[in-house]
Amino acid sequence: MNSLDATIRNNKTKGELSIIRKEGNVPAIVYGGKDNNENISISKKTLKSLVEKDNFYSNIISLNINGKTQNVLPREVIYHIISDEPIHVDFQRVVPGVKIRIDVPVQFINQEKSPGLKKGGVLNIVRRKVELRCPSEKIPESLVIDLDGVDIGESFKISSIKLEQDVVPTIQGRDFVIATLAAPTVMKEPEKPAEAEAAEGAEGAAAEGGDKPAEDGDKPAEGDKKEAAPAEKK
Repeated sequence: MNSLDATIRNNKTKGELSIIRKEGNVPAIVYGGKDNNENISISKKTLKSLVEKDNFYSNIISLNINGKTQNVLPREVIYHIISDEPIHVDFQRVVPGVKIRIDVPVQFINQEKSPGLKKGGVLNIVRRKVELRCPSEKIPESLVIDLDGVDIGESFKISSIKLEQDVVPTIQGRDFVIATLAAPTVMKEPEKPAEAEAAEGAEGAAAEGGDKPAEDGDKPAEGDKKEAAPAEKK
């Protein structure tokens, strides 16, 4: 579980918000449960290191607010339209027993042990994340698909992933596909045997030769030439 330190903020104007951001912090809000909403600020540097992780939105964070710890889930990060820096964050309190909707990333392991990938097969990922409905205390960090022994032509559906009780996909009524291991898009032509290449070379040479030239034995002998008959005397 990741942890994050925060402080209560009491700003009332946009100018005060700008000061918070200039000091290297990001305004945020914590909501949900029976407690009142809390306006807080957190370190932008620490936040950016957490946001870079694939499971940021599905990983519970231990939020320490002025010495008081509570578990929260990141729900939304707002970025500056030009600088692309985070400028606001929404956190939802994790309340045991309360079900929430959440996108959980799909993780593929043991790629090096897949016969299909060794043959040049392509892993087509249909869904990099799957939306689940589950109690907040049972959120999986990721959905793991093991590629060990997987060959070309195999596919992975949501039914192939073991989920805990009360953890269900929001898509119901069909066993949807998450990924497939397909054949390579360009098939390599098998090499021809040396005998076949030699035979093709001989046939090509014969075709280029055209009509066969006359051999010496086919030429008429000099003795066979007919001399012209002498003209008759008048």
